[in-house]
Amino acid sequence: MAKKRISLEDAKTIKRHPIYVMADNIRSIYNVGSIFRTSDAALIEKLYLTGYTPYPPRQEIEKVALGATDAVPWEYIKSPLEAVKKIKEQGIKIVPLEITENSRNYTEINKDEFPLCLILGNELTGVSNDIIAVSDFSIEIPQYGFKHSINVSVAYGIAVMEMVRKLR
Repeated sequence: MAKKRISLEDAKTIKRHPIYVMADNIRSIYNVGSIFRTSDAALIEKLYLTGYTPYPPRQEIEKVALGATDAVPWEYIKSPLEAVKKIKEQGIKIVPLEITENSRNYTEINKDEFPLCLILGNELTGVSNDIIAVSDFSIEIPQYGFKHSINVSVAYGIAVMEMVRKLR
């Protein structure tokens, strides 16, 4: 028997996980839709869309999001760096999902490191160096193939669900 889904009204008032997410210049409308849908499944606190990341209302986003744009609190901020500044001012750690010189395995996040904002980077160039420079730490998903690249929405799903697991 399927678990009862929460209503849209409950989704607007339910206690959420202390996970914020920022999309840093994501190109694909379909990746944005997938990020919304995964954000709803993970019950994140808020999604920030920045730069040239597409944002609702867009039919292509809705096609993939399946209504999650109504359930996930979100905000568009043109400047990714301004968004990071606003988030940091709230005492939230900035954590790019990016392979960097000092990145940690995504499974090594501890419960006491929340609240945090997971930064998702552009499909080709990743998280901008300006954001990496002001981040608290970076996490990465180990990869073993030739490309060393996972689709941004897939990587997000892997990382955020591990975070939810740590919090529950």
